[in-house]
Amino acid sequence: MYRKGMKKILVTGATGQIGSELTLELRNKYGRENVVAAGHKRKPDEKLLSSGPFIYLDATKKEELEKVVEEYNVDTIYHLAAVLSAAGEENPQHAWKINMETLYNILEVAREKSLTRVFWPSSIAVFGPEAPRVKTPQNAVLIPRTIYGVTKVAGELLCNYYFLRYGVDVRSVRYPGIISSETLPGGGTTDYAVEIFYEAIRRKRYTCFLRADTVLPMMYMPDCINAALTLMEADPARIRCRTSYNVAAISFSPAELVAEIKKYIPDFICEYKPDFRQKIADSWPMSIDDSAAREDWGWNPKYDLASMTKDMIEKLTKRFAKGHF
Repeated sequence: MYRKGMKKILVTGATGQIGSELTLELRNKYGRENVVAAGHKRKPDEKLLSSGPFIYLDATKKEELEKVVEEYNVDTIYHLAAVLSAAGEENPQHAWKINMETLYNILEVAREKSLTRVFWPSSIAVFGPEAPRVKTPQNAVLIPRTIYGVTKVAGELLCNYYFLRYGVDVRSVRYPGIISSETLPGGGTTDYAVEIFYEAIRRKRYTCFLRADTVLPMMYMPDCINAALTLMEADPARIRCRTSYNVAAISFSPAELVAEIKKYIPDFICEYKPDFRQKIADSWPMSIDDSAAREDWGWNPKYDLASMTKDMIEKLTKRFAKGHF
Protein backbone atom coordinates (compact mmCIF):
# COMPACT_ATOMS: atom_id res chain seq x y z
CA MET A 1 0.00 0.00 0.00
CA TYR A 2 1.59 3.28 -1.06
CA ARG A 3 -0.45 5.62 1.17
CA LYS A 4 -1.07 6.10 4.85
CA GLY A 5 -4.40 7.56 5.83
CA MET A 6 -6.50 6.67 2.79
CA LYS A 7 -7.96 9.55 0.88
CA LYS A 8 -9.95 9.35 -2.33
CA ILE A 9 -8.93 8.24 -5.82
CA LEU A 10 -10.50 9.90 -8.86
CA VAL A 11 -10.69 8.00 -12.16
CA THR A 12 -11.48 10.14 -15.21
CA GLY A 13 -12.65 8.31 -18.33
CA ALA A 14 -14.11 5.68 -16.01
CA THR A 15 -16.71 4.54 -18.56
CA GLY A 16 -14.06 3.75 -21.19
CA GLN A 17 -12.39 0.47 -22.05
CA ILE A 18 -9.59 0.67 -19.48
CA GLY A 19 -11.32 2.94 -16.98
CA SER A 20 -14.36 0.74 -16.47
CA GLU A 21 -12.27 -2.25 -15.37
CA LEU A 22 -9.50 -0.34 -13.60
CA THR A 23 -12.11 1.44 -11.45
CA LEU A 24 -13.55 -1.88 -10.26
CA GLU A 25 -10.09 -3.20 -9.42
CA LEU A 26 -9.20 -0.03 -7.52
CA ARG A 27 -12.44 -0.35 -5.54
CA ASN A 28 -11.64 -3.97 -4.72
CA LYS A 29 -8.20 -2.92 -3.54
CA TYR A 30 -8.83 0.37 -1.73
CA GLY A 31 -12.52 0.25 -0.82
CA ARG A 32 -15.71 0.95 -2.78
CA GLU A 33 -16.31 4.43 -1.41
CA ASN A 34 -12.68 5.50 -1.81
CA VAL A 35 -12.70 5.45 -5.62
CA VAL A 36 -14.74 8.11 -7.45
CA ALA A 37 -15.56 7.19 -11.06
CA ALA A 38 -15.98 10.12 -13.44
CA GLY A 39 -17.44 9.97 -16.94
CA HIS A 40 -18.39 12.62 -19.46
CA LYS A 41 -20.98 11.46 -22.01
CA ARG A 42 -20.99 7.67 -22.12
CA LYS A 43 -23.54 6.08 -19.80
CA PRO A 44 -21.93 3.93 -17.08
CA ASP A 45 -22.85 0.27 -16.79
CA GLU A 46 -24.55 -1.20 -13.74
CA LYS A 47 -21.31 -2.59 -12.26
CA LEU A 48 -19.75 0.86 -12.21
CA LEU A 49 -22.86 2.53 -10.76
CA SER A 50 -23.55 -0.04 -8.06
CA SER A 51 -19.97 -0.49 -6.81
CA GLY A 52 -19.22 3.09 -5.68
CA PRO A 53 -19.64 6.81 -6.34
CA PHE A 54 -20.07 7.99 -9.93
CA ILE A 55 -20.11 11.57 -11.22
CA TYR A 56 -20.24 13.33 -14.57
CA LEU A 57 -17.20 15.55 -15.14
CA ASP A 58 -15.93 17.68 -18.00
CA ALA A 59 -12.19 17.74 -17.29
CA THR A 60 -11.64 20.45 -19.92
CA LYS A 61 -13.20 22.76 -17.33
CA LYS A 62 -10.68 23.26 -14.54
CA GLU A 63 -13.23 24.66 -12.12
CA GLU A 64 -15.30 21.44 -12.36
CA LEU A 65 -12.20 19.37 -11.67
CA GLU A 66 -11.19 21.51 -8.71
CA LYS A 67 -14.66 21.21 -7.21
CA VAL A 68 -14.61 17.41 -7.45
CA VAL A 69 -11.11 17.18 -5.94
CA GLU A 70 -12.16 19.35 -3.00
CA GLU A 71 -15.59 17.78 -2.48
CA TYR A 72 -14.31 14.20 -2.42
CA ASN A 73 -10.93 14.89 -0.77
CA VAL A 74 -9.09 13.41 -3.76
CA ASP A 75 -5.35 12.90 -3.50
CA THR A 76 -4.70 10.53 -6.43
CA ILE A 77 -5.95 10.77 -10.01
CA TYR A 78 -5.96 8.13 -12.73
CA HIS A 79 -6.53 10.25 -15.84
CA LEU A 80 -7.85 7.99 -18.60
CA ALA A 81 -10.13 10.31 -20.58
CA ALA A 82 -8.89 10.56 -24.19
CA VAL A 83 -9.77 10.53 -27.88
CA LEU A 84 -7.98 7.54 -29.46
CA SER A 85 -6.01 7.20 -32.69
CA ALA A 86 -8.57 6.41 -35.39
CA ALA A 87 -11.23 8.67 -33.87
CA GLY A 88 -8.65 11.40 -33.51
CA GLU A 89 -7.91 11.41 -37.24
CA GLU A 90 -11.59 12.07 -37.94
CA ASN A 91 -11.47 15.25 -35.84
CA PRO A 92 -7.90 16.28 -34.95
CA GLN A 93 -8.91 19.59 -33.37
CA HIS A 94 -11.29 17.86 -30.96
CA ALA A 95 -8.64 15.25 -30.13
CA TRP A 96 -6.14 17.97 -29.22
CA LYS A 97 -8.67 19.78 -27.04
CA ILE A 98 -9.74 16.69 -25.11
CA ASN A 99 -6.34 15.05 -24.78
CA MET A 100 -4.27 18.13 -23.95
CA GLU A 101 -6.61 20.46 -22.07
CA THR A 102 -7.71 17.73 -19.69
CA LEU A 103 -4.15 16.64 -18.93
CA TYR A 104 -3.01 20.23 -18.37
CA ASN A 105 -5.91 20.80 -15.96
CA ILE A 106 -5.14 17.58 -14.08
CA LEU A 107 -1.48 18.54 -13.69
CA GLU A 108 -2.35 22.08 -12.61
CA VAL A 109 -4.78 20.84 -9.97
CA ALA A 110 -2.20 18.27 -8.82
CA ARG A 111 0.33 21.09 -8.46
CA GLU A 112 -2.01 23.53 -6.72
CA LYS A 113 -3.56 20.97 -4.37
CA SER A 114 -0.33 19.02 -3.73
CA LEU A 115 -1.91 15.73 -4.78
CA THR A 116 -0.01 12.57 -3.90
CA ARG A 117 0.12 10.93 -7.31
CA VAL A 118 -1.17 11.05 -10.90
CA PHE A 119 -1.37 8.22 -13.45
CA TRP A 120 -1.67 9.11 -17.12
CA PRO A 121 -1.38 6.53 -19.92
CA SER A 122 0.67 7.23 -23.00
CA SER A 123 0.73 4.91 -26.02
CA ILE A 124 2.88 3.20 -28.63
CA ALA A 125 1.33 5.86 -30.91
CA VAL A 126 4.18 8.16 -29.81
CA PHE A 127 6.43 6.30 -32.24
CA GLY A 128 6.58 6.96 -35.96
CA PRO A 129 8.32 5.19 -38.86
CA GLU A 130 11.66 6.77 -37.90
CA ALA A 131 11.82 4.59 -34.77
CA PRO A 132 13.04 0.98 -35.00
CA ARG A 133 9.91 -1.15 -35.46
CA VAL A 134 11.32 -4.29 -33.82
CA LYS A 135 12.10 -4.13 -30.08
CA THR A 136 11.51 -0.37 -30.14
CA PRO A 137 13.78 1.05 -27.42
CA GLN A 138 12.68 3.19 -24.50
CA ASN A 139 14.39 6.30 -25.80
CA ALA A 140 13.66 5.98 -29.52
CA VAL A 141 12.94 9.10 -31.58
CA LEU A 142 9.30 10.22 -31.27
CA ILE A 143 7.84 11.56 -34.53
CA PRO A 144 4.25 10.25 -34.66
CA ARG A 145 2.00 10.43 -37.71
CA THR A 146 -1.34 10.84 -35.90
CA ILE A 147 -2.77 13.65 -33.79
CA TYR A 148 -3.31 11.05 -31.04
CA GLY A 149 0.42 10.29 -31.09
CA VAL A 150 1.25 14.00 -31.14
CA THR A 151 -0.88 14.58 -28.02
CA LYS A 152 0.81 11.66 -26.29
CA VAL A 153 4.31 12.97 -27.04
CA ALA A 154 3.29 16.44 -25.85
CA GLY A 155 1.67 14.87 -22.79
CA GLU A 156 4.80 12.89 -21.91
CA LEU A 157 6.91 16.04 -22.09
CA LEU A 158 4.37 17.95 -20.01
CA CYS A 159 4.31 15.24 -17.33
CA ASN A 160 8.10 15.21 -17.22
CA TYR A 161 8.15 19.01 -16.90
CA TYR A 162 5.63 19.04 -14.04
CA PHE A 163 7.74 16.47 -12.19
CA LEU A 164 11.02 18.35 -12.73
CA ARG A 165 9.62 21.86 -12.21
CA TYR A 166 6.98 21.30 -9.52
CA GLY A 167 7.64 17.83 -8.09
CA VAL A 168 4.27 16.43 -9.22
CA ASP A 169 4.55 12.64 -8.89
CA VAL A 170 3.03 11.77 -12.25
CA ARG A 171 3.64 8.30 -13.69
CA SER A 172 2.96 6.87 -17.12
CA VAL A 173 3.21 3.79 -19.34
CA ARG A 174 3.07 3.54 -23.12
CA TYR A 175 0.25 1.06 -23.62
CA PRO A 176 0.02 -1.11 -26.71
CA GLY A 177 -3.38 -2.22 -28.03
CA ILE A 178 -5.60 -3.33 -25.14
CA ILE A 179 -7.84 -6.40 -25.39
CA SER A 180 -10.83 -6.73 -23.05
CA SER A 181 -13.76 -9.09 -22.63
CA GLU A 182 -15.82 -6.49 -20.75
CA THR A 183 -15.91 -3.20 -22.64
CA LEU A 184 -15.59 -2.51 -26.36
CA PRO A 185 -12.82 -0.10 -27.38
CA GLY A 186 -13.62 3.35 -28.68
CA GLY A 187 -11.87 4.32 -31.89
CA GLY A 188 -8.38 2.81 -31.81
CA THR A 189 -6.27 1.27 -34.56
CA THR A 190 -5.94 -1.99 -32.62
CA ASP A 191 -9.71 -2.37 -32.08
CA TYR A 192 -9.87 -5.36 -34.46
CA ALA A 193 -8.25 -7.53 -31.78
CA VAL A 194 -11.35 -7.08 -29.60
CA GLU A 195 -14.04 -6.91 -32.30
CA ILE A 196 -12.83 -10.16 -33.85
CA PHE A 197 -13.74 -12.18 -30.75
CA TYR A 198 -17.29 -10.82 -30.61
CA GLU A 199 -17.88 -11.50 -34.30
CA ALA A 200 -16.25 -14.93 -34.16
CA ILE A 201 -18.71 -16.01 -31.47
CA ARG A 202 -21.74 -14.17 -32.89
CA ARG A 203 -21.41 -14.84 -36.60
CA LYS A 204 -18.24 -16.90 -37.10
CA ARG A 205 -17.14 -14.28 -39.61
CA TYR A 206 -15.19 -11.02 -39.39
CA THR A 207 -13.87 -8.43 -41.83
CA CYS A 208 -10.56 -7.05 -40.55
CA PHE A 209 -9.52 -3.47 -41.33
CA LEU A 210 -5.79 -4.37 -41.24
CA ARG A 211 -3.72 -6.67 -43.45
CA ALA A 212 -3.36 -10.26 -42.29
CA ASP A 213 0.38 -9.83 -41.67
CA THR A 214 0.21 -6.58 -39.64
CA VAL A 215 2.10 -7.31 -36.43
CA LEU A 216 1.37 -4.95 -33.54
CA PRO A 217 2.05 -5.00 -29.77
CA MET A 218 -0.99 -5.94 -27.69
CA MET A 219 -1.88 -6.50 -24.04
CA TYR A 220 -4.69 -8.32 -22.24
CA MET A 221 -6.69 -6.19 -19.81
CA PRO A 222 -5.56 -7.96 -16.60
CA ASP A 223 -1.96 -7.13 -17.52
CA CYS A 224 -2.98 -3.58 -18.46
CA ILE A 225 -4.48 -3.02 -15.01
CA ASN A 226 -1.55 -4.70 -13.30
CA ALA A 227 0.87 -2.36 -15.07
CA ALA A 228 -0.95 0.72 -13.77
CA LEU A 229 -1.26 -0.55 -10.20
CA THR A 230 2.31 -1.85 -9.99
CA LEU A 231 3.75 1.42 -11.29
CA MET A 232 1.60 3.53 -8.98
CA GLU A 233 2.57 1.50 -5.91
CA ALA A 234 6.30 1.56 -6.68
CA ASP A 235 8.66 3.52 -4.43
CA PRO A 236 9.27 6.95 -6.04
CA ALA A 237 13.01 6.30 -5.86
CA ARG A 238 12.58 3.45 -8.35
CA ILE A 239 10.88 5.60 -11.00
CA ARG A 240 13.71 6.79 -13.24
CA CYS A 241 11.58 7.62 -16.29
CA ARG A 242 9.21 10.57 -15.93
CA THR A 243 8.05 10.74 -19.54
CA SER A 244 6.50 7.28 -20.02
CA TYR A 245 7.67 3.67 -19.71
CA ASN A 246 7.54 1.20 -22.58
CA VAL A 247 5.47 -1.83 -21.52
CA ALA A 248 5.06 -4.94 -23.66
CA ALA A 249 3.16 -8.21 -23.42
CA ILE A 250 2.23 -9.87 -26.76
CA SER A 251 2.95 -9.08 -30.40
CA PHE A 252 0.91 -10.79 -33.11
CA SER A 253 -0.75 -10.32 -36.50
CA PRO A 254 -4.45 -10.71 -37.35
CA ALA A 255 -3.62 -13.99 -39.12
CA GLU A 256 -1.92 -15.36 -35.99
CA LEU A 257 -4.91 -14.36 -33.87
CA VAL A 258 -7.31 -15.97 -36.35
CA ALA A 259 -5.33 -19.23 -36.19
CA GLU A 260 -5.60 -19.20 -32.39
CA ILE A 261 -9.35 -18.48 -32.47
CA LYS A 262 -9.92 -21.31 -34.97
CA LYS A 263 -8.69 -23.79 -32.35
CA TYR A 264 -11.97 -23.03 -30.53
CA ILE A 265 -14.18 -22.04 -33.48
CA PRO A 266 -12.88 -24.13 -36.43
CA ASP A 267 -15.32 -22.74 -39.02
CA PHE A 268 -14.48 -19.11 -38.26
CA ILE A 269 -13.72 -17.08 -41.40
CA CYS A 270 -11.82 -13.80 -41.49
CA GLU A 271 -11.64 -11.52 -44.51
CA TYR A 272 -9.21 -8.61 -44.87
CA LYS A 273 -10.16 -5.18 -46.18
CA PRO A 274 -7.55 -2.67 -44.99
CA ASP A 275 -8.78 0.92 -44.53
CA PHE A 276 -7.16 4.19 -43.38
CA ARG A 277 -6.10 2.52 -40.14
CA GLN A 278 -3.57 0.40 -42.04
CA LYS A 279 -1.39 3.44 -42.64
CA ILE A 280 -1.48 4.23 -38.92
CA ALA A 281 -0.56 0.66 -38.01
CA ASP A 282 2.34 0.66 -40.47
CA SER A 283 3.88 3.63 -38.64
CA TRP A 284 3.80 1.86 -35.26
CA PRO A 285 6.22 -0.64 -33.67
CA MET A 286 5.86 -4.39 -34.17
CA SER A 287 7.42 -5.17 -30.78
CA ILE A 288 8.57 -3.16 -27.77
CA ASP A 289 11.68 -3.23 -25.57
CA ASP A 290 10.35 -2.78 -22.04
CA SER A 291 13.49 -3.67 -20.12
CA ALA A 292 13.47 -0.33 -18.27
CA ALA A 293 10.03 -1.02 -16.77
CA ARG A 294 11.07 -4.55 -15.83
CA GLU A 295 14.24 -3.34 -14.13
CA ASP A 296 12.85 -0.24 -12.42
CA TRP A 297 9.53 -1.41 -10.97
CA GLY A 298 9.22 -5.11 -11.71
CA TRP A 299 6.89 -5.11 -14.74
CA ASN A 300 6.04 -8.70 -15.70
CA PRO A 301 3.02 -9.57 -17.92
CA LYS A 302 1.19 -12.83 -17.29
CA TYR A 303 -0.74 -13.50 -20.54
CA ASP A 304 0.54 -14.70 -23.91
CA LEU A 305 -1.48 -15.11 -27.13
CA ALA A 306 -2.71 -18.62 -26.29
CA SER A 307 -3.80 -17.90 -22.69
CA MET A 308 -5.40 -14.58 -23.65
CA THR A 309 -7.40 -16.16 -26.50
CA LYS A 310 -8.59 -19.03 -24.30
CA ASP A 311 -9.76 -16.64 -21.58
CA MET A 312 -11.51 -14.29 -24.05
CA ILE A 313 -13.36 -17.15 -25.78
CA GLU A 314 -14.49 -18.62 -22.46
CA LYS A 315 -15.71 -15.33 -20.99
CA LEU A 316 -17.48 -14.08 -24.12
CA THR A 317 -19.11 -17.47 -24.81
CA LYS A 318 -20.60 -17.42 -21.29
CA ARG A 319 -21.87 -13.87 -21.76
CA PHE A 320 -23.35 -14.72 -25.15
CA ALA A 321 -25.14 -17.75 -23.69
CA LYS A 322 -26.69 -15.51 -21.02
CA GLY A 323 -27.71 -12.90 -23.56
CA HIS A 324 -25.45 -10.25 -22.01
CA PHE A 325 -24.04 -8.88 -25.26
